[in-house]
Amino acid sequence: MTQEIRFDGRRHAERGVLEVVPCIDGVPLTDLIDQFETDAGMQPAGDAYGGLIPQFFRFSPMEDHFHGRFSGATGPKTPVLGCECGEWGCWPLMTRITVTPDHVTWNSFEQPHRTTRDYSGFGPFQFDRRQYDDAVQVLSAAISSDDT
Repeated sequence: MTQEIRFDGRRHAERGVLEVVPCIDGVPLTDLIDQFETDAGMQPAGDAYGGLIPQFFRFSPMEDHFHGRFSGATGPKTPVLGCECGEWGCWPLMTRITVTPDHVTWNSFEQPHRTTRDYSGFGPFQFDRRQYDDAVQVLSAAISSDDT
């Protein structure tokens, strides 16, 4: 079974810049991870994550970033959320992104600043490749229009 993804662009509440939050089956990833961490008794948990802010960091093109070709020298995983403060390096949610001709899969989530946390029960999320690529293209267009 596959999930549906979209990337919501919204204004960061305090900074006024574009913030990108993945939504899976209509639910913001920030809400999904907050619920998982809270249910697992992790501390801190809840309202720790925010979207990625392209203006704050020179992400590779969104097509590269969300296909797992992140150029931020973070190893094999890609940040899909940042800290609620707006900096992805402060408190990122990382995942392995695997792309095949038919699907894109997010799995092996981690919070690199809390290496003892167990995220094995979170995900995996599998998306139809065509729908995923369409969502990334919509995101790229939104970022381009925000830059003008």
